[in-house]
Amino acid sequence: MAYPITWFEIRGDDTAKLRGFYGELFGWQFDAPPGQAEDYAQVSATQSGIGGGVGKAKEGAGWVTVYASVPDLQAAIAQAVRLGGKLLRPIVELSELSFAVVADPEGHAVGLMNRKA
Repeated sequence: MAYPITWFEIRGDDTAKLRGFYGELFGWQFDAPPGQAEDYAQVSATQSGIGGGVGKAKEGAGWVTVYASVPDLQAAIAQAVRLGGKLLRPIVELSELSFAVVADPEGHAVGLMNRKA
């Protein structure tokens, strides 16, 4: 796979309820990332599979999405727009990675991620 899926995210209104649901359904345990607000938690790194998290969404804007690792965020965003998508969340720069979220032509959220070396 040229651009592998490396992260997933579940966003909604009641993060405690969502973590309880997915914790009971799949046996997931959650860790709060250092410096993050209480409204986001990552699935524990001790569990197998791709990484992911559950967090607060803007009101009425919940989603479940996957993030693909891309070498150039700007180029991937531009390509998504050329193919009929649109930018939902501009690039966010974090210490270890950068990410953005685009919509496909039917409006489904798709994350784009670039880990820093």
